[in-house]
Amino acid sequence: MSKITTELLLERAVPRSTRLRKIETLNLSKLQLKTGDLDPRLFSRLRHLQKLDLSDNLLDKFPNSLTLPDLRVLNCNNNKLEDVTALKQFPLLEELTYENNVYLTLNDDYKVMFLLENLRLLNGKDITKLANHVRHVNSRKLTSKVTAHWEKFFRDQLPEKYTAEQVKSIKKKFLKSVQTNVVYGPSSLSEFTRWRVKMIAEEFLSYSLGLEINSDTEPEEKTDENEEESTESPSEAAEDVAQVGDISSSISNVLLKPSKRKRNHSKSGAGGKRSKSKANTEEEAEDVSAEPLHFLQCHSKGNSREDFKTQLWSCVFEPVLDSGARKDPIVSSSRTVATCGGESVCLIDCETGTVLKKYKVATEEFFSVAWTTLTMVISDSRKKAHNILAAAGRRGIVKLIHVAADFCYGEIKAHKKPIATLCFSPTQETHLFTASYDKRIALWDIGIPDCDYNFKASQLLVLEAVSIPLRIALVPTCPEQYLLAGCEGGCFAWNIKLDKGQKSRPFETIFQFSDDESMTTSHRVDGLAFLNDDVVVSKSSKPGCIYLWSWSRSFDAKGKGCQRTVSAVILAELEWSTTDMSYLTLSTCPVKEYVFCGDEKGSVWMYNLSNYTSAWGSPKGKRSERRISPTQILKWPELRVNGEQPPEILVNNVVSDPAFTYLVVLTSVNITAIWKKS
Repeated sequence: MSKITTELLLERAVPRSTRLRKIETLNLSKLQLKTGDLDPRLFSRLRHLQKLDLSDNLLDKFPNSLTLPDLRVLNCNNNKLEDVTALKQFPLLEELTYENNVYLTLNDDYKVMFLLENLRLLNGKDITKLANHVRHVNSRKLTSKVTAHWEKFFRDQLPEKYTAEQVKSIKKKFLKSVQTNVVYGPSSLSEFTRWRVKMIAEEFLSYSLGLEINSDTEPEEKTDENEEESTESPSEAAEDVAQVGDISSSISNVLLKPSKRKRNHSKSGAGGKRSKSKANTEEEAEDVSAEPLHFLQCHSKGNSREDFKTQLWSCVFEPVLDSGARKDPIVSSSRTVATCGGESVCLIDCETGTVLKKYKVATEEFFSVAWTTLTMVISDSRKKAHNILAAAGRRGIVKLIHVAADFCYGEIKAHKKPIATLCFSPTQETHLFTASYDKRIALWDIGIPDCDYNFKASQLLVLEAVSIPLRIALVPTCPEQYLLAGCEGGCFAWNIKLDKGQKSRPFETIFQFSDDESMTTSHRVDGLAFLNDDVVVSKSSKPGCIYLWSWSRSFDAKGKGCQRTVSAVILAELEWSTTDMSYLTLSTCPVKEYVFCGDEKGSVWMYNLSNYTSAWGSPKGKRSERRISPTQILKWPELRVNGEQPPEILVNNVVSDPAFTYLVVLTSVNITAIWKKS
């Protein structure tokens, strides 16, 4: 039964009303409303409603037929909205707010600016001038590009007399081609651009050429309220994979021919255009430090080979069970890597490119994975070490997977909002940190399951953040005492020692990275890792900015008071892409003293810092005066799928195994790339 009744609407009207058609202002905030609670038949009686507050609910979308013809002001803050296109049903809307809907992006802002011609204020900002540009200048330029694309590549393919089948075929090819090849504006708006290009292309075919548009889009998958979980065997998982990058072969209609790249020492690697290799030409014999080995498409929604939209976020190599309690990092990792994105988690053999296992939850979007090794009691009271994989994401639930048994044995409902990242303690095998969009970092003891997989999880600690934590790292020299977090609002440190008694704690220190005070509070840190026991690598929202700084020289453990601001002792800056795009994170390989970071063009920037670390380790080590250039930039190979290049490729994450034998690259287009050190 719906939570919304006529009586509730009359009671929540401002002021209270006796008739629905007289209500002009309505407050439906903080009612735990879901999309299904918005009954179009009931809302259609609110003919004169002008202001509607739906903030602090659980809405993931709007029904398409609410019929509020006079609505002028709408507040949707603090919901779970995933799409804004249904808002076009409110053409008179002038003020719209939807802050703290974590799945909405800048692309959605541009969509509503285009769809709502009367919109003046968006999230409290006057967007009149920008909206006019989006509706007119942007549309004019895209229309010109779409028309030119048709004239150049498709006009001659359509015969004077054509059949319905020919129209359908050329329409499908044109729509696919134009969305891939027509580019305009910054890369951060690529989703909006593709959305508008498709719309313009369909209008062009319909009105200019008289080709009738019948949408071929598939209906959305329907899922039950109860989630559907599945674990697939190696043979089943292999059937789901489009191996778009096996060097030695191509599979069915998916073809990729990556070409080797010569070593790049250029200091302007970010500014140059991606080079294109010519087919059937002899390559120069160059010193290539890493070669592309496999390109896999194994996280597709519904196992579709046409899925180039699923974002891949996290990967981590599986620890080797007989590595002596993980003392030797060189042998503490196998060639098996766990990756996550969309509804699935995959285990991949990096050498063969085989998807060994695949775990799916139909209602989930996974953001992070982490490994631990638990000593479990098996039959006859014998003990044996097993690797356990934790996976979490959008639903705020941690899934615990016993990989060898192909079994998800439990879950922890850790947060009410999405979990951005996970991290196990290197010294306490059952201690798991979860960092969430609820601005909290929680420490859990996940327990050890018995032979029947009964276990008990408990929350040990809650770290309060002032903004969303994006990346977390335990300090290597004292992993049971201090935790670092890169957040939307800066880089923070907490004391996590459990003998302090205080279960909920504020941050102890915020690090400032320049003399500019504004860099303290508005400094998004979306990349964070330790290069060694002392050197921290952090990436900020400032374009092209990756800092290396000293933990021991920056943090004074004897300092008094919480929430101190201290200046980070910066050792060096790394030269990186000049993009302002966030959430392209970095990683390190401490054993080989490497830093890796992907960019907005599919490239991987690699920095060998072995020549610098000795100097940085001395108490009087000075800051490097110049930015350190990358040792090498691995360019994304020439790639064709069904004869066409994939859309714009962002590298969301890149991780090497401890020995730097393999490099796993996760992209925004549902492709996992595996490189091997030559």
